[in-house]
Amino acid sequence: MTYVVTEACIRCKYMDCVEVCPVDCFYEGEVMLVINPDECIDCGVCEPECPAEAILPDTEPEAEKWLELNRKYSAIWPNITRKGTPPADADEWKGVPNKFERYFSDAPGKGS
Repeated sequence: MTYVVTEACIRCKYMDCVEVCPVDCFYEGEVMLVINPDECIDCGVCEPECPAEAILPDTEPEAEKWLELNRKYSAIWPNITRKGTPPADADEWKGVPNKFERYFSDAPGKGS
């Protein structure tokens, strides 16, 4: 089992999850974070830390489609090991539906 970041992270990118990850398996894109599934140790401490509820175990049915996206972008986006500054309008994006189709960017983030 591993954990994955879903579209709920898009444009929210709170990064609270990064602070608690014991193995630094988060990677930063321009508008969201992803988890490297090969580095994740399945501890689950990140899941309850996400205000957007964007992190799921890959055993959840809806997580399956996010596993490959997390794998793909964790290989090319920069690793993030400290919480950065979330977008100023992050709370406005929490709960917005269909964010992947409308707002996803494959551009990398700044990293830490």
